[in-house]
Amino acid sequence: MKKLTLLIIGLFSGLVFTQAKANTLFVQKDTVANNELTPQEKSDGWQLLFDGNTLTGWRTFKNKPGGWKAQDGMLCSFTADNGNADLITDGTYKNFELSIDWKISPQGNSGILYLVTEDYDQTFLSGPEYQLIDDDNFPEKIEEWQKTGANYAMQPPSIKAANKPGEWNTTKIVVKNGNVEHWLNGKKVVSYTLWNDDWKKEKATGKWKDAPGYGASKTGHIGLQSSHSSVESSGVCFRNIKIKQL
Repeated sequence: MKKLTLLIIGLFSGLVFTQAKANTLFVQKDTVANNELTPQEKSDGWQLLFDGNTLTGWRTFKNKPGGWKAQDGMLCSFTADNGNADLITDGTYKNFELSIDWKISPQGNSGILYLVTEDYDQTFLSGPEYQLIDDDNFPEKIEEWQKTGANYAMQPPSIKAANKPGEWNTTKIVVKNGNVEHWLNGKKVVSYTLWNDDWKKEKATGKWKDAPGYGASKTGHIGLQSSHSSVESSGVCFRNIKIKQL
């Protein structure tokens, strides 16, 4: 009986040690993964757009006042901060795959834009927007084309794939020769083709009918929309922002 007891204790201790070691490795792996490229990603041509500590590689749209902060490995905008200019990359991109993690506060509203130019007064007057919003608790009524993952005011998401506010999500946007895909947490939620007849019809009859620059450029900046909710406590944060040119 004594030997059996010692054997059980030994097995239990080994299990606890193994589990503790696994947890330690998981934490270390998660820390290393944030805002860094793996050797394989580097080999595949990915570029890191956010270093986790500074706004290097980014600037506000038309250099307007903005309240963006690099903090705790995240790039964040809060409604309560002064200045609400959107943030854009220094570089411009034509055909690419963009991967980005984000989380939004309850009642929050933001977006990720692409093919943005500075020819107009707002980022969304040129660049299509991948919508980020609290679908269930936003304080105003929203349409299907306003929900998370939508091509804002154009194509609604095919399924609901967002995690609840306060939890991290992973977005992928693919743009290649006018063909666009929106992915959310591993699920494709939007697919459309810029400049084809369906897209032109949708633009001509919808929100952007009087916005001649919307979706017109084949090359542009990546844009992050500042916290766009009227709720003062709302905000949005991003991390692991990386791009691969196709």
